[in-house]
Amino acid sequence: MRRRVLGCAIAVVTVAAAAGCGSSSSSSGGSPSSDGKTTQVTVGIIPIVDVAPLYLGQKKGFFGKRGIELKMELAQGGAAIVPGVVSGQFQFGFSNVTSLMIAQTKGVPIKSVVNGAASTGDTGTDISGVAVKKDSPIKSAKELAGKKVAVNTLQNIGDTTVREVVRQDGGDPSKVSFVEMPFDQMPAALDGGQVDAAWMGEPALTIAKGQGARVVASPFAETDPKLTIATYFTSVKLLKENPDLVKKFTEAMTESLKYASAHPDEARQTLTTYTKIDGAVLKDLTLPTWPAEYDMASLEKLASLGEKDGIFGGKKPDLDALFS
Repeated sequence: MRRRVLGCAIAVVTVAAAAGCGSSSSSSGGSPSSDGKTTQVTVGIIPIVDVAPLYLGQKKGFFGKRGIELKMELAQGGAAIVPGVVSGQFQFGFSNVTSLMIAQTKGVPIKSVVNGAASTGDTGTDISGVAVKKDSPIKSAKELAGKKVAVNTLQNIGDTTVREVVRQDGGDPSKVSFVEMPFDQMPAALDGGQVDAAWMGEPALTIAKGQGARVVASPFAETDPKLTIATYFTSVKLLKENPDLVKKFTEAMTESLKYASAHPDEARQTLTTYTKIDGAVLKDLTLPTWPAEYDMASLEKLASLGEKDGIFGGKKPDLDALFS
């Protein structure tokens, strides 16, 4: 499978019960860069488990030693992050890759610069799953056809990968009825019978399982075990005007991803600094993987599925321009 190093709305896959919208900032620590200059860099994010390496890298001084003082700006959704990056409100942003593909096909001048998060590749323990009530008659993905399934955002990475696992299991994906709903509302909606199934990320998935829900499909891992889910991106304008800053951010984020991968317990503990995840849930939830490289073949598959589902408005995303 072809792999490339990443040079770099929410359909993001995991939502934590955040400390609310707004911003948080603190020095990234460490020494300034060799030229003695420090640059404040604002990153638009969702307060989710996927971005733990960013906070961990800030704490470890990976950004500070490159002269970058990080400021994390929290948003309710990626819909605010993409235009924020393009306008210069944020120098960088975090988003799932399908949202970036959609933006590019609409002519939005953005470019991915470094990896963000990937599937665990384990169909039994992944960072997202389609869950049903304990006593539900639904036993497999194909049985989702004709049923009401919650996703956090319509026409994005969630319903695209759910359709794919239904298709793989021999069901008719066109007959799945998707309902848009915030992740944190899904466990209660599932338990109360408002939906037949829910595609959830962490920590909602762990919360639902704690209430007795069963996972009948793992769309990310089953779509591609090496599925690249999200990346950090910037505007084409900043890339052209300040390539050195983009290079330093990319290097620092890459170091952060490698450190988080090697120290998962530290990454898990970092979640307590920017989310309000319950201690028991924190202990049990599944973390994504944080490879320093992204998997191009998995991005090509997501693009192909998106085209099949018609989410790109008849256009085809240019993956080389967006991710290379």
